[in-house]
Amino acid sequence: MKNRNSLQALRLLPIAAACAGGLLLAPAAFASSHREAPSITGTPKVDAADFYMFSSYEANRAGYVTLIADYLPLQDPYGGPNYFSMDPNALYEIHIDNNGDAKEDITFAFRFKNTLKGISLPVGGKDVAIPLIQAGAVSDPKAATLNLNESFTLDVVRGDRRTGTRTAVTNASGGASTFDKPVDNIGSKTIADYPAYAAKHIYTVTVPGCAQPARVFVGQRKDPFAVNLGTIFDLVNAPVAVITDPANINAGKDSLADKNVTSLALEVHKSCLTAGNETVIGGWTTASLRQGSLLNPAPGKGHGVAAKTGGAWTQVSRLGMPLVNEVVIGLPDKDRFNASKPKDDAQFADYVTNPTLPPLLETVLALPGTAPKNLPRTDLVTTFLTGISGVNQPANVVPSEMLRLNTATPPTPEAQQNRLGLAGGDPAGFPNGRRLHDDVVDISLVAVMGGLCMLNGDANALKLGADCKPANVPLGATSLKLHDAVDQARVTLLPGFPYANTPLPGNR
Repeated sequence: MKNRNSLQALRLLPIAAACAGGLLLAPAAFASSHREAPSITGTPKVDAADFYMFSSYEANRAGYVTLIADYLPLQDPYGGPNYFSMDPNALYEIHIDNNGDAKEDITFAFRFKNTLKGISLPVGGKDVAIPLIQAGAVSDPKAATLNLNESFTLDVVRGDRRTGTRTAVTNASGGASTFDKPVDNIGSKTIADYPAYAAKHIYTVTVPGCAQPARVFVGQRKDPFAVNLGTIFDLVNAPVAVITDPANINAGKDSLADKNVTSLALEVHKSCLTAGNETVIGGWTTASLRQGSLLNPAPGKGHGVAAKTGGAWTQVSRLGMPLVNEVVIGLPDKDRFNASKPKDDAQFADYVTNPTLPPLLETVLALPGTAPKNLPRTDLVTTFLTGISGVNQPANVVPSEMLRLNTATPPTPEAQQNRLGLAGGDPAGFPNGRRLHDDVVDISLVAVMGGLCMLNGDANALKLGADCKPANVPLGATSLKLHDAVDQARVTLLPGFPYANTPLPGNR
């Protein structure tokens, strides 16, 4: 390892490593991040669901990196009449660490605005405001029939997210700094051709300090993640025989098959994200709210006027590696994790070095003696904390929880991608970044059971070296067969940016 000694690394072990090390047989160990902490359940608009970061594999986009932060999870397509607009009082950010020091060097900051037109109809000689966000068919941005227009601005911040240099990202066509967000997929009568309508909201943009143009899209998408949430959180209510038999890889129910989500998607050239000769970048997303909020006992006319906010930005959501807060952090510290930064991950070390989930699972699955015995799990420290030497480990790395991507690794075409990523011999897959087809649940189960150590001797060597102790992994070779019975690779995607598929319509 190119970082500090193993003991210090262990003390700084991030929650991602904890997630891998503590979920012996929990198939949903690395699922979408939904309702993961007490406070976030009351503010779903700022709940980060998933974070993806990968080298773009769309045709003719070589050298670009795609960043996707999904928010406001578990959207029912029929969720009218107000649907799922973003919070205009929130700050949504995607952070990039390009020198391995666990601090953001580049931040992309999104702010939203809802503009109410106040469309009315004459009724009995009076003009009366309509109760819906649309008054007719919609096919273009800022359609006259849209009663509520949602827009956003995007800034790039270099240095500290609050004190660094902030400049506006602008439309490459015309130079505007405000972009329209498509209304959600209300239904086919309102929006006859949603894919064509949404495509009008993909913008080519100029990022200050970047030689290459970028692309941005913000809007509702079909949730691209697949997981059996209900069964898993019912004390892993699934037969062990099913989750260790590869023939049952798609035997489970995808709880997100009928859900939409809102994506904040960016495609930026890697030359704009990297620094010097370092090709590895780390990434994570956060959402913040103003420190104070005062309810208005007598709201006036308008949209979103029920409260006034003020004070400093306060981080309320954080997501890098998939599923961190739900199943590793104890209930007393879940809100604390959402407010934390990667550089401060040492405060959560006890949840990593002494995980409580393995003994719990031994009980609920009636499998005594199956918890990992090779503690401390230094192989997982390398895989999930520092990055893997020769794969995605920065030259000078401070152990911390975030996704890490080696931008020098060529992307694998979609048809050739292996859903198990590195464990399946695909160098451009998770945990080297995360693509939408990467089955992060199964990959992480392989990792926690020592499966990545077993690959050390073949052509797909992960260079975990002395960190591996496979003899102390209870299930041995079975680790290579573990799965969650939901096949992520079957999710239908678009062939290019923004990759996630058209959202499900409200009238389906």
